[in-house]
Amino acid sequence: MSREKRKKRKEEAVDAILVSACLMGINCKHNGENNLNEKIIKLCGKYKLIPVCPEQLGGFPTPRPKAEIVCEDLAKGVLKVVRENGEDVTKYFENGAEEVLKIANLTNIKKAVLKEKSPSCGVYKIYDGSFSGKLIDGSGVTTKLLKENGIEVFNEYALEKFL
Repeated sequence: MSREKRKKRKEEAVDAILVSACLMGINCKHNGENNLNEKIIKLCGKYKLIPVCPEQLGGFPTPRPKAEIVCEDLAKGVLKVVRENGEDVTKYFENGAEEVLKIANLTNIKKAVLKEKSPSCGVYKIYDGSFSGKLIDGSGVTTKLLKENGIEVFNEYALEKFL
């Protein structure tokens, strides 16, 4: 490729955004399905979208049993992630969050769009840990880590900011 073409390509470079893979139609949800969001697909022409699934990156297969955050003390950042049978799977969620942060750092990511309500990706709301469908204010494990590291995190309901 000529020097001029490389320069033009560099000028045309678009910002990259980390996106929950399920929102891009990738079947990685706990039940083996996805949360395809057509607005996310519209972002492809404007941004470079980097799909991530923290739960898969943390070592979980798809499909997998549901998990929720048990709110021990969210204000202090103490939490535990459990499955319905009570099994503590916190380490997998923490490992997945760390892997997503590595990807963000390697690709110089400044923004992410993650799936609301997820124990990994929830931005403003998560399930309360009772497996009853009750939502509470809080963030998922990955969202929390990304925010702590200066990455701006949005949910799928805030896509107008990018369109």
